[in-house]
Formats: sequence, C-alpha cells, structure tokens
Amino acid sequence: MQSVTIEKNQAGQRLDKFLRKFMPLAGTGFLYKMLRKKNITLNGKRAEGGEILSVGDNLSFFFSPETFAKMTGSSTLGMPSLQETPSAQAYHQAYRVLRDSGISILYEDNDILVANKPAGILSQKAAATDCSLNEWLIGYLLQKGCLSPGELRTFRPSVCNRLDRNTSGIVLCGKSLAGSQHLGRCIREKHIRKIYRTICAGEISREITLRGYLEKDCTNNRVRVCGKAGLNYIETICRPLAVSGGFTLLEVNLITGKTHQIRAHLASIGHPLIGDTKYGDERVNRYFRGKFNLQYQLLHANRAEIPDLADTGKRNIVLAPYPPIFPEIMDELGLDDSDRR
Repeated sequence: MQSVTIEKNQAGQRLDKFLRKFMPLAGTGFLYKMLRKKNITLNGKRAEGGEILSVGDNLSFFFSPETFAKMTGSSTLGMPSLQETPSAQAYHQAYRVLRDSGISILYEDNDILVANKPAGILSQKAAATDCSLNEWLIGYLLQKGCLSPGELRTFRPSVCNRLDRNTSGIVLCGKSLAGSQHLGRCIREKHIRKIYRTICAGEISREITLRGYLEKDCTNNRVRVCGKAGLNYIETICRPLAVSGGFTLLEVNLITGKTHQIRAHLASIGHPLIGDTKYGDERVNRYFRGKFNLQYQLLHANRAEIPDLADTGKRNIVLAPYPPIFPEIMDELGLDDSDRR
C-alpha cells in the first residue's frame, strides 16, 4: 500500500482530476474502477472521484509496487521519486538562460506573481525547443524553493494571460493552484482591467471607442477587422495622452481581449502602431528602424488592476515601467507624458 498526503498546490481540485495527473499512465476507466473497488481510498473511505481535495487529505493506493510505479511513470518502485527530474532540470536551465533577459518581478505574494516581460520573449512555448516566460517562472520558483521538483507531477505554475512575443509589459502568473484558479476566473469574468500604452501614426485628438469583429487568417497568423457579426466581437477604448508631429501617444483599454486586437483595430482606422511589421506602415517603420533600431511594434501593457485573492473587494494595482526605447522615442517626437512610467 502506498499513500499520498495532499498539499497546498494539490488541494482545491477534484479527486479524479488529481489522479489523472498523478497517474498519467493509468486510463480514466481504470482509475474509476479502482475507486469503486476501494483500491484507491480517500481518508480511508470509498470515494467517487468528484470530491474536492483539501490540504491534509490522505489518499491510499492498494496496488503492488510494480503497478504503482508503472501507472505513475516512476523510475523506482514505491512512492514517486522527489529527486531532480529531467523536466525540473530543464526549468532550471530556462531560468539561467533568461535570468539576464530583462524579465523583472513587479508583484509577488504566496499565490500570484506579476512579471514585466520584455519584447522578444514568448509568454508560452510555440515549439518544443522554445524557452519562454512560462519556463522562466517555474525555474525561478524551483530556484527560490517555493516549488519542489516532486510537485511538478501534479501542479505546474503558469502564466495566466499571454502577450505577443514582441509586446512588452505585464503578464499575470499563478504560483499556486489557488492563485492560478483565481486569476483564471477573474480573466474569464472580465474582473481584471489591463491598460496598454502605444504610439501610433497619425493624430487622434479625442477618446474613441472602436467596435468591430475579427476574422482570423490562421495560415498567415493575421486577423482582419470587419463588420460581419457572428465572428469574434472586439471593443477597444483609445485615449490620447499626447499628440505631436503626426503621432499620438495612446492609452488603450481592452474591453475584449483578442489576438492582435489593438494592432489590427488601430490599423483598420488608419492609425497603425509604429514598428508594427504585420499591420503597420512600412514607410513609418523604416524611419523608426533606421533612427532607433525599432524592430517590433511599440506596445506595452503598463497597468493591471487585479481583485484580491481573499475576495475583500480590494484591487491590487500593478504598474510596469516603460522599456528604455519607449521614452527615447517619445522625447524625439515631442510626446510629453506627464504620467510617465
């Protein structure tokens, strides 16, 4: 008989969901059969699988050591090894690779971490060989001792929202299961307010609300704004902070959050983001590429308002400072931001 005591990052989820992660080589039908036959028990009693696990709950597995090792994918008999695993080593390596990349931590508590992602870094892997902010996060937590290699069997901290590779700024990350669930729920229910800053071509003199629908072109990884209902509805609020010399410093509030929404929406009304090679103006981009070596769209997620995990009604406000190139270009264009961050 083997037993497992539920810890913080395993609590709060259904028993059957935990078992599928803990015993990845066991089929779902097999797990339910073992629950019915009391070969897997919860706190010494028969369980159905839908129970929500709590810290301190005890799971008992009445399997042979060989069967237990096979179903958990452990290289040893008995309890799964809590020693360093290849996946943990990979996360340590990712942290070392990205440690000097410019990623910074804006806010951190026991459950949530808010990172400031530089342009050029993926939020999550696009290919198996990629090294992203997500891997950096796990490597950082392993390095800090907030996460053990053994916990990676049943819980992996992750980013909860994504920015395009070449968009900089705030990325929300769940350190614990409770933190991940809280952020995921807040994002789904639109309780998190995120504000972006950008510089666009052309002058916008007043606040505008843009509405439309996005049509995806998956082949070319592009979207197109159109008036066709039934597609992905988008709504974007743009507030000018400064206007000068044919350019506008904008504060952008996403009412919806779709892929490339800000870039495509502003380009659709003739105000593309400077540096945007996908939706932008090549003549404008050529100037900023030559003058500032700007290789990507100048778009920065600089503010987030996050409801408190304890559900007290309090909102944590997190600010991400501009990347260095942003104020450099603002100064060149004469765009005076009195609230510069």
